[in-house]
Formats: sequence, C-alpha cells, structure tokens
Amino acid sequence: MARGVESIRRTLLGVLGGILVVIGVALLVLPGPGLLLVFAGVVLLSRAVPALDRFVAPVRTRAMRAAEESVSSRWRIAGSVLVGVFLVTAGVVWGLVPQVPYSGWATGASLIISGMVLFALLAWSHRRVRAARASSQASR
Repeated sequence: MARGVESIRRTLLGVLGGILVVIGVALLVLPGPGLLLVFAGVVLLSRAVPALDRFVAPVRTRAMRAAEESVSSRWRIAGSVLVGVFLVTAGVVWGLVPQVPYSGWATGASLIISGMVLFALLAWSHRRVRAARASSQASR
C-alpha cells in the first residue's frame, strides 16, 4: 500500500513540476516570473525523479548567491525596490488603460504578481543575509 501511495505522490509531483516548467517557459517571453516558475518546476520534478536532483543543486547554490548579492548594498536594494514599484505600477496601467498594447487585467495581473514576488524575494534575501551576519558576529 505504501508503495502505491509513493508512486501516486511521485506522479503528482512530476505532473505539477512539468506544468510549472511549461508555464514558466511561457512566462519567459510574457510578463511574469518565468525563471522562478521554471526553477520551482525543476525542483518538483527532481523530487519525483531523484536523478534530476544533480541539476537542481548547482542552480540552488547560484540562486542563493544571487539572493545574497541582491541585498549586498543599499543601492542594489533601492534599485530592486524601484523595479518592483515599476512592475506594480505598470500592471495597474496595463489593467486600466485600454490604449496600451495587450491591455487587460491578465497582463496587468501578471506584472503586479511579478512585482509582489520581487518584493517577497527581496525581503526573504534581506532577512537571510541579516541572519547570516548576526550569526557570524556572534561566533567571533
């Protein structure tokens, strides 16, 4: 029985991971968090197929390094916040102004969601770096 439940879990993870990868690839050319969804899909696929985990580990390491670098200075934080505000503002404009190409709330919502994801990742990165600095200072 446990073997059947495990195979169902792996199948569901594989299907969900595949769907996220396909949507993420589409969002690479459309407005939205494409790379984030591709990465999330690959992580889920690696849980379904353990042989894929070797591809996830280097990407995870690079992503963590990029997250730390994104909050390494006040200028980078300010630039990221500015981009997030721009994305949210552009999303509202795309949703409200019918003269804008590809106008509508589908495009606007994806831009707004992208801005919110950026803010969430920025806050997470800042908290992670601050905790790492505090633990390194405490160990001295």
